Order: sequence, then C-alpha cells, then structure tokens
Amino acid sequence: MDKSSKLFLIVLLCISEFLAGQNQKKIDHQTLTWIRYYNIFPLTEKWSLHSEFDNRSFVNPIHENLFVIRVQGRYRTSKTIELGGGFAYFNVNTQNPDVDPDYSVPEYRAQQDITFINDIAKITFHNRFQIEERFIQKADKNGLLNDFSFAYRFRYRLQSTFTIWEKEQQSLKGTISDEILFNYGKDNKRNSFDQNRFYAALRYHFTPNLGLELGYLKNFQRRSSGIDFYNRDIIRFTVYHRINRKF
Repeated sequence: MDKSSKLFLIVLLCISEFLAGQNQKKIDHQTLTWIRYYNIFPLTEKWSLHSEFDNRSFVNPIHENLFVIRVQGRYRTSKTIELGGGFAYFNVNTQNPDVDPDYSVPEYRAQQDITFINDIAKITFHNRFQIEERFIQKADKNGLLNDFSFAYRFRYRLQSTFTIWEKEQQSLKGTISDEILFNYGKDNKRNSFDQNRFYAALRYHFTPNLGLELGYLKNFQRRSSGIDFYNRDIIRFTVYHRINRKF
C-alpha cells in the first residue's frame, strides 16, 4: 500500500470514528423563558452598582429551571474600557422539566470582567472577557451533600448595539451578540467546552432610565457527561431600570 492510500485510510477511519461518536450523543431540545429585572445605580460618574434578578422556566411542560440574584460593581476607566466584579447566587431546581427533585442545588459564583467598547459607524461594539469562580454544592439522588465542586469558567462575548429609532427621550435599540464559554477544573474534564449563546433583541426605552427588552437566545450547551447536549430556544424579557442621579 502506497503512502497516499495509507493516508486516505487513516482519514477514513478518523471520519468513521467521528460519525460514530456523533451517533452516540444525545441532544435534548428544550424551550424556556428568562424573565429579568436589571437595575443600574450610579455611585459616582465612573462607579456604578448593577443588580439583577432572573427567573428561568421551562415552557413544555411549565416548570421552574432556576433563579439568579447577581450584584456587581462596575468602573469606567475611560471611554473605551470598563471593569467589573461581583457575586451571584444560583438556585437550580432542575435541568430537565420532566424531573422534579425534592431539593434545589445552590451555586455561589464570583466574577470579574474587562470590557472594551468601540463605536464604529453608529454601532457600539462590546468585547467582554470574563472569568468566573464557581462553587456548586454536590448532590446525589437522595439530596444535597456536604461538599462542593469548584471550577473556573472563561467567557468571551462580542456584542453590537445600534439605534433603530429615536425621538426626544424615547428610543428603539437593537442588540446582537454571541458568547462562548469554557470550563476549567478537575470536575469538568469532559466538558471543557461549556456552551455557546447567540442572542438577538429589541429594547424600547420609554425614558433614558427605563426600558423593556424582548429577545431570542439560542443556547447550545454540553452536559457534564461530555457527550450529551442541551439545545435550548429561549425567549428573554428584561426590564432595565437606571436610577437617575445627578453629580
């Protein structure tokens, strides 16, 4: 057998193995709603406190997925750079609407990010690099255990925001973003790639300090097995509220 034939055989075997792996994986299709309240409280001209309350539920059947409480401080170092850091509490009821355990799993998460902001042709681009330290309480079929798993998660998001319509204090803005997430830790060796999130939304501002956003998020997430995936269609509704303060 000549070298070209050997190379062809190796490629064929690799393709066969890949296809076999694809046939073995399981993809769960789910539909959810995320309803969120997002508050911005300016402290100074450069410092602000951001808080959010987010409830996530399955649609078919209707069932609680989780809720989130998050608080972070943000500092605008310049026109093009913003820094952030904070904490979040997650209470996860279930990741499968057909399974209703008698307990919920808590997660405690710290986060830090740096965001680069640029305006190009009336479109504002945000490049966000974020790291998270995740403490997730372990559980088995009987309930919660007195132990936690720890992992880092790295996130990169490219987001564009643009004005569609504007009149006096009212406006309609569009947002398109894509975010990729990676896990790192001894308990996450099978799912180093965590998920990808594509998001598109419209936000209507009644005033500069109060807006409503409706968006669609496509979430493709690898499960802890490293083989199975969640394929989620998510409708997200957000109330944005900025406290008006003069300095």
